[in-house]
Amino acid sequence: MAGANLNYGELTWPEVAALPRQTPLVLPLGSGYDHRQVAETLGEPSVCWLPAVPYGWRGSLLPVAEHVFELALAGILSAPLEEGFRNICILSEDPPPLPSLVRHLPLEPATTADRPSLSLSKERVVLIPVGHTEQHGLHLPMNTDTIIIEAIAQGVAAGIPEQAETLPVFPYGASTHRRSFAGTFNMGGRAFEDFMLAVVGGLVEAGADRLYLMSGHGGNMSFLVNVVKYAGERFPGAFTATAYLHTSGRIGAQALERHRRSRRGGMGHAGELETSFLLHLRPDLCRMDRAVDETEFISTENYFMDWIESGELIANPPWEDDTQTGAYGAGTLATAENGEHWLAAAIEEKIGHVREIHEQQDRRLAKRRALKDAGIS
Repeated sequence: MAGANLNYGELTWPEVAALPRQTPLVLPLGSGYDHRQVAETLGEPSVCWLPAVPYGWRGSLLPVAEHVFELALAGILSAPLEEGFRNICILSEDPPPLPSLVRHLPLEPATTADRPSLSLSKERVVLIPVGHTEQHGLHLPMNTDTIIIEAIAQGVAAGIPEQAETLPVFPYGASTHRRSFAGTFNMGGRAFEDFMLAVVGGLVEAGADRLYLMSGHGGNMSFLVNVVKYAGERFPGAFTATAYLHTSGRIGAQALERHRRSRRGGMGHAGELETSFLLHLRPDLCRMDRAVDETEFISTENYFMDWIESGELIANPPWEDDTQTGAYGAGTLATAENGEHWLAAAIEEKIGHVREIHEQQDRRLAKRRALKDAGIS
């Protein structure tokens, strides 16, 4: 790996584990930076690029309060620091609040042509896709969740552009199994909640009143539920919603059962479903010769692992009890064809959610107006 620009998100966890701890890790705030210029400035032949943070800092597409962003950055970079990386820098034009042991590399983007923009309108639901950077077994990359939820959000926005627009995908969330396998990030639940709530607040302040938090990572879900609960109280004029993962509602569940080749337990994590998505979206990142099926999750009537969990119990036992490779599922049964089917189902499902969010907000606004006109409120 020497003498190269590495993309951390495209590595597997064993590849992250093998990285020399003196390898420079660069966290870009935004995009458009010249990789060669960064390597020359650092004086390093090999640089590993972490997934870029798309917003949150002062001057970005969607800034949040500096103390909130400071805690988010500290949370994001806590994982590589815990794993012994000590040559970490944040790349941005202006100095952000720096976590301890992290330095700032002040460079301007070489190009701003691909910088995203928002055209907020009360006629559109703002999609807030959140992925993650975490281990996905021996055969899938760290950015699996990010790739999948980005494709779904872009598919929804392209399918109904008059009803939805999307923020850039946010590639960091919360994981509570950091110790089990190398490379997994964890912003921390409270920092993640505070950051996403600030994002919602910024969008509402800018004029949005319909928001949909969409996650590609199961570990984000309990925290996004809390964000929605807080948002409903803090921003009552907006309708803010989330849903459990993707491809897991009525449309998704039917599509999974219609096409899946694995039995229950085959889709928990880095299994048939996520591998099929990646075989369709980024086959170049799938190391199928390394895939190992692990479906012997310690299951009981009300606690088991599959993509759509319906057990009554909620728990978080050590991952090592159930997997030696980081995968829960049957990745070897995945196909690109099924990935295409399931992506279409996921987009259709989310389009339905967007339309329902519109209906909810429209009917609630009409009711409030009627009550006000009647002198009741």
